[in-house]
Amino acid sequence: MPPSLLQWLGRKWLALRPAPRAPAPALDQFETSLTHAPEAGAVEDDADESDFFPEPVRLEIKDVFDLHSFAPRDVERVVVEYLEEARRAGFRSVRIIHGKGRGVQRRLVQDILARTPFIRDWADAPPQSGGWGATVAHFTSQNTEKNDERGTMNAER
Repeated sequence: MPPSLLQWLGRKWLALRPAPRAPAPALDQFETSLTHAPEAGAVEDDADESDFFPEPVRLEIKDVFDLHSFAPRDVERVVVEYLEEARRAGFRSVRIIHGKGRGVQRRLVQDILARTPFIRDWADAPPQSGGWGATVAHFTSQNTEKNDERGTMNAER
């Protein structure tokens, strides 16, 4: 008599399931490592073990900046620094790729651009350059800023 469908499925499941795991080590093996105090005079390492780059990492400044590789908590600081460096490098415009998603990063980037004094204007990138998943920002010319500063200085006199 051939096996029923349930019997056949049960055999397949038994054949496909993962092998049982090895038992966990006894708790007392861990107690010594947890309660062990450092020796007198030993220097504790204050470095965060989860921080792979404890020293600042210098990135090449280009006119396109992709935020996908940054943690959301770092985006604001990174975008502000990038804009300053891109301006120093002499770019007239930059494209910041923030992704489409729900638009949270896009709003954050555009809020930063709105309060950055040396940004003239910005808009969504053209469709072939990311569409609403990227924002193109245009810097004010540095000559215009120098003239504005002179005008402000003259007005104060």
